[in-house]
Amino acid sequence: MSENQIADDSLPLLNDEYVHKVLALKETKQFECKRIGKVDTLLESVVAFANSDGGWMALGLEDPDKAAGRDRVYGIQSHSMNWDELRRKIKSRITESEHLSFTHHEVGCTLRDGSSGSIILLKIERSSRVHSIVDDGTFVRLTKGNRQIPASEITELCHVRGIVSTETQLEDVHFELLNTDYWRAYARHRKLTRTIDEAMFHIGLAKRDDQQRLCPTRAAVLLFAEDPSGVMASKAAIRLFHYRGIETSTDPNTNLVRKPLTIGGPLIRQIPDAVQAVINELAERVQFGPLGFEIVQRYPVRVIAEAITNAVIHRDYRLTADIVIRIFSDRIEIESPGLLSGSVTIANIQTVRHSRNPLISQHLREFPDPPNLDAHEGVKMMFGTMQEAGLYPPLYITRPRIEREALIVQLRNQNRPGIWEQVSEYLDKHGTIANVQVRQLLRSNDTLGASKLLKKWVQQGLLIVANPEAGTNVRCYMKPEAHGDDLFSRLLGKEP
Repeated sequence: MSENQIADDSLPLLNDEYVHKVLALKETKQFECKRIGKVDTLLESVVAFANSDGGWMALGLEDPDKAAGRDRVYGIQSHSMNWDELRRKIKSRITESEHLSFTHHEVGCTLRDGSSGSIILLKIERSSRVHSIVDDGTFVRLTKGNRQIPASEITELCHVRGIVSTETQLEDVHFELLNTDYWRAYARHRKLTRTIDEAMFHIGLAKRDDQQRLCPTRAAVLLFAEDPSGVMASKAAIRLFHYRGIETSTDPNTNLVRKPLTIGGPLIRQIPDAVQAVINELAERVQFGPLGFEIVQRYPVRVIAEAITNAVIHRDYRLTADIVIRIFSDRIEIESPGLLSGSVTIANIQTVRHSRNPLISQHLREFPDPPNLDAHEGVKMMFGTMQEAGLYPPLYITRPRIEREALIVQLRNQNRPGIWEQVSEYLDKHGTIANVQVRQLLRSNDTLGASKLLKKWVQQGLLIVANPEAGTNVRCYMKPEAHGDDLFSRLLGKEP
């Protein structure tokens, strides 16, 4: 029977070639195969993917550790009623199921016994909530398999995902320490006439504790205290490091241009002070490249300002760590404590919104000269402005590419070559690219030249190797944000 021949009016088109590609994939943190047997077991995986970074389930395929090749293709027909039951139970047995997003594709194929059937490719999106199975626990995804987590870890996961923020945590700080020039300017601008404690209570920046005492929230301390880090005995400042060259030195002779700068104070002051400090460093310090040539550093100021503003507003104030800005000769890195919140991923960061600290964001925009308009266009502006300036787009880096609980925004001080635009467009359409496609775009037979370009882009973090276990002559490359986000459309070509 041919690939596109219809075997049964009730089945989709046969596509054994596509299923063969799925069979070749290894199970990972974002992909697993399941015979569509026990529905409760399937529910665990749905919840685990939603509570982690999302992923794909191939339903109707045996676990690769239990069978091989075509013998793994049982199809959903082996338990045809379970697919409908799974969809019903996702809605009825998973908490906050209205926030759980999933789609599926059915692919026709030849089953292990030679008959016609189909498998289901179920895609579960990373959720903006933490989900549980009613009367059956909460699960997260491991490198392979799932793990049920206890109540303490559920609370921690809610903080990590930005579903719960410490900005609402009450602080044992006297309101006198918050009655600063910053508060008075803010109160005048908003025409607040009550005493500071009562005013903060009415605008959500203070609450009553168990003894019915009014206490300021952590957001209030961050917004108005002269020194939030000192008042809370925590770290809530910005640290600026300026290095010679393109990396930090690991030997005793540091390659810092000067001593690191600490930028403290309330958030409304931190943001402009940090932006000005970076501008001053770029203007006053001479940088030299590996060959000794002076490097002119030019970045759009509004992009620097937006990146710093986002780091301050969206960082995880639960973590005892400062924001860190690193200036190198070829890039600026802004590291913000905390992971991406809600359903935001590196791949959808230009379009999906989730505020980890809505109180901070809401009140910062109410200052006389706000650093943010809260118009949800900042990240998109950064990409567009860097493109207009002829520079590489902002690069976002987080787990698993770095081990710590942080998000790094990297702005590169390099003109992007014209070929990069073509490669980027090709990757957006096809998912992966190899040396041969780069040569086709270059209209060249220079294999070594194309290889050097690909190696350079990998070193810069613009690309990653999609198949690192393959030989160098057959390697293909993809954008970092594509990794695991859209497994089948990017690694296997177009969706079925």
